[in-house]
Amino acid sequence: MRLKDRTAIVTGAASGIGKAIALRFAEEGAHVIVADLTDMPREGGDKTLDLIRSAGGSAEFVELDVASWDSVDAAVGFSVSRYGALDIIVNNAAIGVSKALLETSEEEWDRVMGVNAKGVFFGCKRAVQQMLTQPARDGVRGRIVNISSQHGMIRSPHDLAYGTGKAAVVYMTRQIAGDYAKDGIVCNAVAPGKILTGKTGPAIDPDILAYSEARTPWPRLGLPSDVANAVLFLASDEATYITGENLMIDGGWMAN
Repeated sequence: MRLKDRTAIVTGAASGIGKAIALRFAEEGAHVIVADLTDMPREGGDKTLDLIRSAGGSAEFVELDVASWDSVDAAVGFSVSRYGALDIIVNNAAIGVSKALLETSEEEWDRVMGVNAKGVFFGCKRAVQQMLTQPARDGVRGRIVNISSQHGMIRSPHDLAYGTGKAAVVYMTRQIAGDYAKDGIVCNAVAPGKILTGKTGPAIDPDILAYSEARTPWPRLGLPSDVANAVLFLASDEATYITGENLMIDGGWMAN
């Protein structure tokens, strides 16, 4: 019960990696705000909220558009009014268009950056505003975990907007960690490699899978639970004297 009675917002928590994080947090005793545009999992299956509650966990669903300040503000306000504080936020929601520079329209660029960069900016800003009002526990007022990507450090093949947005997440994580460490705000990121979330389409294109398998030393590709375990560690009190880090969860991809 590493997160017992802690309140955590997880954005993009209806599906994939966000769903795994929300479920893992609930297993460890957190009050989880399942925040997403819809509560329907993109990959199918049971809803995150239903799974948490059926297992005896504590959770609420909040409809959230991370690209809207008013929506983010309302989600944080709900969390505080419902549970009394905001201890953790996981900025996970992200999108991509799978297009190279010359094929990416201005509208597509703005949409991806609105979620992947501005959405994380809004989530971090509103969380820090709230956390600064809270008393410190062992020197910590709150923890932020951003979901970046290996493609925040290296080329994202034929997906310029996605990679650029994730690079912004890596930078924001370091900036916020340094600026607010003295105030007891912990800010880290987790950078997944190729994670098999159950999505269809480009995510499981045979060429993409073959490329990922060839680049990954570990003898399998990643699972949402791999990312969730790392996020849990950074969100817990076990992660002491760690801030501004971008933890790779990639089976050795970046080492290869």
